[in-house]
This record gives sequence, structure tokens and C-alpha cells, in this order.
Amino acid sequence: MNRKRIYLCLAHMSGEEQKFIKEAFDTNWVVPLGPNVNGFEEDIKQFIGEGKEVVALSAGTAAVHLALLACGVGAGDEVIVQSFTFCASAHPVTYLGATPVFVDSGADSWNMDPGLLEEAIKDRVAKTGRKPKAIIPVALYGMPYDCERILEIATRYDIPVIEDAAEGFGSRYRGQALGTFGRYGVLSFNGNKMITTSGGGALICPDEGAKRDVMFYATQGREAYPYYQHEKIGYNYRMSNICAGIGRGQMTVVDEHVAHHKHVQALYRELLKGVDGVTLHENPSSCYDSNFWLCTVTLEPDLHVKGEEHAYEEAVQGAIGGAAGVTRAASALHTTCEPNRNVEAMRLALDWAGVESRPLWKPMHLQPVYRNNPCHVNGVSESLFKTGLCLPSGPCVTDDDVEYIVEQIRMNL
Repeated sequence: MNRKRIYLCLAHMSGEEQKFIKEAFDTNWVVPLGPNVNGFEEDIKQFIGEGKEVVALSAGTAAVHLALLACGVGAGDEVIVQSFTFCASAHPVTYLGATPVFVDSGADSWNMDPGLLEEAIKDRVAKTGRKPKAIIPVALYGMPYDCERILEIATRYDIPVIEDAAEGFGSRYRGQALGTFGRYGVLSFNGNKMITTSGGGALICPDEGAKRDVMFYATQGREAYPYYQHEKIGYNYRMSNICAGIGRGQMTVVDEHVAHHKHVQALYRELLKGVDGVTLHENPSSCYDSNFWLCTVTLEPDLHVKGEEHAYEEAVQGAIGGAAGVTRAASALHTTCEPNRNVEAMRLALDWAGVESRPLWKPMHLQPVYRNNPCHVNGVSESLFKTGLCLPSGPCVTDDDVEYIVEQIRMNL
């Protein structure tokens, strides 16, 4: 096939990145910290508003870890985590010896269900005699969660909220930037996010004092002596001055990137009209303003896709979606919960046509590593995982690309 391959969300450079990187090399500021780090943090601070402070870090996962630490999470504690999410929302809880308690999603936003959240809090208090130490809702694929209801519940039970807005940079709820509602907010600047620093993230902090505390732990936890004195365990989590230079260049086009993703969503909306059995996920109401980091669809279970009878006949070689690095060979063709055959058939058909797509996140409560964790489920995330696909939506995706993708979907129905 001669047509270019269409990826989910490729990084797109503004052209300004080289200026900031060259400045770092010219001034020998190539190590962690430096003017680009300070400048990037200030750029983010101005973009999100609400008087928040920002710490630039090596990854969004590091931001989750440090936020948990800042909230006092430790061994033996419990943290409520949205189940329908990438593993980085949950794994840092286990780094600290704590236990993720998983809560399922609402059918409208696909994010944490407020009713189940309160049920989970009451259940854990009844069974353990203690409240969970934090709540982690997620902006899945950029879609805001129900900020009002979840914050109201969290406030009533006096439990801090750590917003995982890794996929939601540029998304808003009632006009307010995601990541600024909770005590802490997590951002990611991985290579496929709304903007990138090649790899990196940031933690949104409530004030200058909280920022200083986070930076202490992010720079190995060193005390102020003329030699290295450590009274706390710290981490090497700060962003480099080079990566921050990339981020400063990306911030010059962040509004354009968000607008483009919304434009692509609108194209899918128009072109998928009348395609029976394929549903595009949309903002639940005018309160929600998703950046549509990835555009997502669900396929009705009884929708027939060409070749679905041959789905799952061959083991996958390597990772599907994202730069996942090394994967371990699958031990079987099937797991106990997987996307429906028609979804896998559509993924394969799109892949053959040069279009990258991937299943929705497999809920954390269905992951073998968390099989024994407490969970409060309603079947929503499991159903979505079985029926959903992510479609290309990044800044390199053109109008012609979207038309081609939808044409391929139609051809295989």
C-alpha cells in the first residue's frame, strides 16, 4: 500500500522548539533544571490559571507518585482510583505500599461514577475503620469527569482529590481547566499527548509551599548541609532543561493543537452520521469541554464486521498502540475479558489499510495484577472495553485522513 500510515496521535513540532534547545546548549544548561524549566512551568501556570503552581517532572507517572506522597499516602493505606484508565493512575499507589480501590465509570463521561465513589468510601470505612487517603478520577481520552459531584463528595468526606488529567491538557469543565479542581493535578507530555516534551509530565500544586515540598522530593530529598544529608527518601523526577525547551516551543501551539483535535472530532461526527452500529463518544453536556485527545467510537455487539470470524486467530507480535517498548510474549490467544470479535476485526482491517487504532483501556479491576483488589463496579467500563476503539485524531491527521478512515470503516461493515 502506497498511502502513508495514519497514526493515532503523532507529535507535531511548532518550529520554536529548536530556539529554546539551542539556547540551552549555547549556555551549557543541558542538565536538569535551568531557565527552560522555569519558563515552561510559568507557561503552564498561565495557561491553566486559577492561581496554581506547577512543577515540571520526568513523567506523568512521577507526578501521580509525588501527589500521593504529598497527600500522606503510605504503606497500608487505601486510595480510590478510577478503574477505566491507563495503569499509571494505579501503579504509583502500589509503589507506596498502599492499595488501589477501583471504582467503575458512568455511561455518559466514561469517567468515575460519583454514586459508586460514595458507595466505595462508605464500604471501606465500614470494613477497615479508615477513610481512603485520596481519590484519583481520570480525564479519559481528554473527557472531563463530573468535577462538581466528585469534588462535593470528596469535600464532604474530607478526602483529597488528585486529578489525573494526563490526557486532558486543554480540556475544561464549566470553563475551568482540568487539573485545577483537586488538591493536585497531573499532566503528561509523553510523545503522543496534546503537547510533548518527548517524555515528561507536570504536577499542578495548590500553592508555593506545596510546590517547594514536591520539588524537595523530586530532587532526591536533600537537606541543606554542605554535604549530602538525607532524612527522607527522595526521587530523581525533575524534568531536564532540554525537554523543557521542547515544551516551551510546544506551548506556542497548544491552542492550535486543541482546536485541531476538536475539528477532527467534528469531522468524525459529520462523516459517521448514518453509519448504523457505530457511535462516536461526545461531550455529555455543555458543562464538558473535552480536548478530544483521542476520538473514540463504540461498535454495537451485533454489528457484523468483515472477517470477524477470523479475529484472534493469530497471536499479536509486539505492542498495539503507543511506544510501549518491550512486551512479554502472550501466553494464550485469549484472556478472560477482551474486545468483541467485531472490534478486533475492525482494528485489523484498519491496520491493513494503514490506519492505527487500538482498543479502549482495559479496566484496572480486570487486570491480573489487581485481581484481588477491592472494586465497586457496574459493568460500564467492561462493556466499553469490549465494544470500543480509539481512532486517529492528532495534529498530523488531515481532513483527507479522516475521510479515508471513515471510508474504511464503512467498507468493512
